[in-house]
Order: sequence, then structure tokens, then C-alpha cells
Amino acid sequence: MPSFVHPLLLWGLPAVLLPVVIHLINMLRHRRVRWAAMEFLLVSHKKNRTWVLLKDMLLLALRMAVVAVLVLAVAKPRLPANWTDWLAKTTTHHIILLDDSYSMSDRWGDTDAMARAKAVVARIGEMASRAIQAQRFTLLRFSRVGQTVLGTQPDLFQEAVGPDFGQRLHEVLNPISASQTAAGPAPALEAIGQLMGDGAAEHRIVYLVSDFRTRQWQDARQLRQHLQELQQSGARIRLIQCVDQARPNLAITELVPGDDTRAAGVPLSMEVAVQNFGLAPVKDVPVLILVDGQPLPGGATIAEIPPGRVAKTRLAVQFAKAGQHRIEARLELDAVAADNARYAVIDIPPAVPVLIIDDDPESRGAWYLSAALAPGGPVPSGISPRIEAPRYLSLNPLEGYQAVYLLNIGRLESSAIDALERYVASGHGLAVFLGDRCQPKFVNDELYRGGKGFFPVPVANQEDLPLDRLEQAPDLEVGRHPVFQVLAGSRNPFISTVNVSRYIALAKDWQKQGGPRVEVLARLRNGAPLAVERSFGEGRVVVFLSTLAPVWNNWARGNPSFVVAMQRLQAYLAWRPKADVSLRVGEPLELRLDPARYAPQIRFTTPVESKTPTPSVEASSLSGGPLVASLAATGNAGFYEATLHRTDGTKEVRTWAYNVEPDEGDLRMFDIPQLSSVLEGIRVEFARAEEFSYAAEEQEPGGHLGHMLILILVFLLIAEQILAWSASYHPAARQRTLAQGGAA
Repeated sequence: MPSFVHPLLLWGLPAVLLPVVIHLINMLRHRRVRWAAMEFLLVSHKKNRTWVLLKDMLLLALRMAVVAVLVLAVAKPRLPANWTDWLAKTTTHHIILLDDSYSMSDRWGDTDAMARAKAVVARIGEMASRAIQAQRFTLLRFSRVGQTVLGTQPDLFQEAVGPDFGQRLHEVLNPISASQTAAGPAPALEAIGQLMGDGAAEHRIVYLVSDFRTRQWQDARQLRQHLQELQQSGARIRLIQCVDQARPNLAITELVPGDDTRAAGVPLSMEVAVQNFGLAPVKDVPVLILVDGQPLPGGATIAEIPPGRVAKTRLAVQFAKAGQHRIEARLELDAVAADNARYAVIDIPPAVPVLIIDDDPESRGAWYLSAALAPGGPVPSGISPRIEAPRYLSLNPLEGYQAVYLLNIGRLESSAIDALERYVASGHGLAVFLGDRCQPKFVNDELYRGGKGFFPVPVANQEDLPLDRLEQAPDLEVGRHPVFQVLAGSRNPFISTVNVSRYIALAKDWQKQGGPRVEVLARLRNGAPLAVERSFGEGRVVVFLSTLAPVWNNWARGNPSFVVAMQRLQAYLAWRPKADVSLRVGEPLELRLDPARYAPQIRFTTPVESKTPTPSVEASSLSGGPLVASLAATGNAGFYEATLHRTDGTKEVRTWAYNVEPDEGDLRMFDIPQLSSVLEGIRVEFARAEEFSYAAEEQEPGGHLGHMLILILVFLLIAEQILAWSASYHPAARQRTLAQGGAA
């Protein structure tokens, strides 16, 4: 049965009888009067009576139809889809791009942005299921675009819409929640063309259901390009905003270990950075720290975080046992929960082995350095130095040492140079202290090599630093580099008591030779560099242009700043395990294993293991290479584990920390006027989620006959006028003229 948008107006249908009533009333007003002259007319009228009566009946029917059609047009009738499918000429394809980045978890009152977005999608599906034309439906979440293993995975893809589609869509939407990714709209818009192809045979409506955060829309060149391509393809574009205002939000942006020595039983500082994305300052922000699942007593409190700024705090943690340890920092809940936690994995060795290579037969420098790195006493440093001659570099692997020191080197074998370059390039640290055995030509030709070697700068000859008899300036000036930061300025006066008498000068034109980027860490009173640093591969090289032993300077002879600087240097140079690197949510976890040491069976454990257990993975190897295994399901922040089986029958557990992208916690948003400005020239429709609805012709079920009835009404009115004119008497023009003359 047909339905009506305004069924109450159907009470106006009895008005179709008005023309009949008016006709009957007019008939009652006639009186029969006989007139001799009418007899002739009556005879003529009887001959045409049937035709005249037919015209009158048609005219009456037309007038009744006009009233009926007018009432029906106002009531807006619609026919069920199964009556009118044959009228459909094209398919309407609803393409929903649903933002499920974690900013969509923005919560206020008893709702959140994601709940509003799902309500919009459900509303679109409901109206599509009640439409007369053929409908298709595609639902694609931002986070499911371009997945590493599976590629782009829509929740619904070109699914035909039927009467029961609402229930099907409810089943799909119900488990969907905001992800912990920072996925943006650009990849989703780009994926449409790749998935859909040519849309000439269908009418497409693309809905971008999002929170439209400033971070993603302030530079909208790529987004404009994608939207213009959609517009040129004939698609209709609708932007639906699911938040009404920007809310204050705090996010932990960093949780990193300090540049301290890492060893069991040695305190390690952890730095926590918190950003205030709100517009007002926030005071007394408590930070909860968990170490291996146990709260750190006292935690930390950040006194104040200005709006839009980052504040940092440091805490000392200590691990009694060696191995991997889990650190977690948490904030109190606010608008967005995903960025209120951050995770780190710290690999703590039992001790820090370092290698000291001393070319001095008396090993004076090695003795002083060893004493500074491992002074003994009740507080262990965790550093375990080993002293060897230069020949050791060619005969033994270096990867087991966390740093290597070269003291007063004269020459090195080519194999030793190659070993040092591989060692540093792989991420380790190297410190070099020059002395009287230094040969500038060897350093420049073999170690520097025009900037291709590990040595930072070309050197010249030995030079004396003239004695400052007025003692107006210290011999050694240090900056804010991590090695000297605690010694800089007036906080530590011991550095000012260092006296330097001799050093190795740098080549005069070293800054013009176009070599590697070099940072000067310390200078002498005359401005000459004393300590320089460069990066080499993934590692660091620090060179001191004077002796470590108290020969050309007195630094190592009882000066407390020497011990502090050497331990800071060791912490700065120390190799950082790969587990320290924080992985981003969504990045695949990849493992490469030696098949001679590990079995191919690997068991991954994820942060949501209790809900969705992860099956074991079989690592594969190509052409006898390493075993390779990967885990693509890394959509949650937290700790991930891989249980490995060694070929000797033992097990090994490795742990990684995954974190959200903190910038996604910036809840500043583009409102509709700003979006209109950014997308000027592109035909898009804007709506807020709470106000969104179809246009009248789209939201009503079945075939809308309102426009058709208006056309029928116009046709009936024209026909009624023509028939009324035809049924009435119209004398000819000549007859009217004669009648008017006779009257005169």
C-alpha cells in the first residue's frame, strides 16, 4: 500500500465533491420559463445534447481531479519500493569514510565523537534501505586503509541495500570503536578511486564523517586534490562533523631513559614529557610511574604546564636484576584516554663492558680512565673496563663492548680501522684522546680520509697554550652538551681549575673542506677546539685533542669534574638496544633470527591477549637467509612479547613498547566556516552530526510522487481551462459587431 508523508491532509479528499455540490446548487437556482423564441433553440440543442453533456461531465471530472491531485500533492504519497523498482534508472552508492583515529574518542557528557559518527552512518543506512532506487553501501574506516599485510579492508564494500540492511549495518557498527591510530583522511580519499573505479553507471555520494582536527586540515593541499578528483568524477561530497568544540587535553609525548649508565643496581633516570593541548595552563599534574607493573612510590608531579607547551620531569628508577624491564607512565583521565599512557622497554645488562686501547707502553691514560669509570666504593658505577693494546682490535670482535676508547694512538692496522668503522656505524660509541704519539699524516690519510673515515676533523701539529699569568679566563670552556651539561656555568667550579698546556691543533682550513658535520663540545682559552663530535653511521665519535693522562693537562689529577665527565661520556657513547626504540601503533613488528640458533615457531603476545589470543607464527627463510616473522596486528598501545625457542631447547622472551602518535591528541578543530574557506571552489555540503539528515526527497521511503503530481496538476488545470472555454458560448466577432450596431 502507498504511504504518505502527511497522511492527516488526506482528510481533504472529500473536497473533490465541491465541484459537484456547486453544480447542483447552480441547478437548483434555475427556473423553467417557456419562451416562444426558445423553441427553435431547443430543437437545435437536442441535436447536440449528448456532446454538450459529455463536455460538462468531463469538465466536472477535471475539476474534481484538480482538487484530488492538489490534496495528494500536499500529502506527498510514496509507493513501496517493490512497486516501483522498475522506475529506477541508476544505482545510488553511499560511500562512508569513517574517521576512527583516537581523537574520535573525544568524550563529553554521556557521549563521544565516535558514537555520533556511528549514529550518522546508521541514519544513512536506514534511509538508504527505504529508498525506491537501487542502493549500494560501502563503509571504510581510516585505520583500515593500506594495511601492511591485508591492504585496504572496508567493513562493507558495494553491498546491496535491502529492507533488512539496517540490521546488517547495526551488526557491523556495534563492535566498532575509535582505534589508537592517528590515521588521516587523505589515504582514505585516495583509496576510493582505487577501490571503486569508474562510477559512470551509478550515482555516488561520498560522506566524510570526521572530527576535522586542525592538525590534518590546516595544510589541505593534498585533501583538496582528492576532493577535486571526486567532484570531477561526478560524486556528491558531504562533510559531517562529529564534535562541537575543542576540549582541553593532556598527552604524554615522551617516556625515555636518560643518558645514564645502564647496569643492574645502578640508578637510571627516566624523563617524562607531558604536553598541554588546551588553551589554559594546567597545574599540579600527577604522573603515575609503573616499573614492571608496580607503582613507583611517590610518582611525580609537574607543577605547571602552560597552554600549548611541554613540561618535563625526571624520576630515578633502579633495577636489581639484569634483563628487559617495562616502564609505564600514566595521567589521570581527560577528554581522550589513549594518549594518557606511554610505554617503554629498558634493557638492563648486568654490567657495562668497555674497551680501553692504550698505545702508551706505560698505559698511564688507561689507568686514569679505568679509575674514573669504575672508582669502586659503596655505590657501583656498573661499568667494567678492559685495557688492551691496539693489536686487540684486529684479533677480537668488538660488538660485546658498549664503547671503545683510543688513548694516545700512534698507528693502527687497516684491519683495526675497518673493525672500528663497522663497530661505530652499527650504533656504538668511540672516544679518542690524542697525545704525543699522534701522527697527523696518519690521522688525516687513514682515519679522516677526506671525511669518509670515522675521525671528525683533519689535524695539524702540536701546539702550546700560552700561560695566562693574569688568570682572567679558565683554560677550558664547556657548553651545554650532555657530556658537560652538569659542569657548565657556575654550578660546578671545578672545571675552571683545569689547566691545559699542549694540544693538537686542527687543520686551518678544516671548516672549508666540506667534511662531515662536526659539533665542538669544548674550547680552549684561545678559542681552539679541544673536544669535537660527529656521527658516523648510527654511532657517535668524540675526539679530545689533548691527553687523557695528566701530561698535557692536569684534568685527571684529582679533579672531581674529570670523573663526572668521563662517566657522562660513557653514558653518552653507550650503545642503545633496539628495544629502547618506541614503535608506533600500527607499525608491523618484524623479527629476523639466525636459523642456527632459533626454531621457526614464534609465539606473540599482545596487550589485548586476554580478548583475542594471538596464534603462533611460523617464521620463514628464503634461500638460506635469516628466519623472518612479522606481526601485523599492532593496533593497540602497550607491550608486545615474542617467545622464541632456541635450538638448544631453552626459551627467550623479547619485549617491545608500542605507543600512540601524541600529536593526534591535539583537539583543536576546524569549524564549518574554516572548512568552507579551505575548500573554496569545491562543491561540498557541510553538516554537523547532530543536525544531519537527508534532503526531503531522499529521506522519505519508496518513490516520491510529489513532483509528478505537481506536473499532473498543472496539466489538469490547463485542460480544465481549455475544456471550460470549449463548453461555453462564444459568439463570432462579426456577430458581436452586428449585435452592437443593432443595439445602437
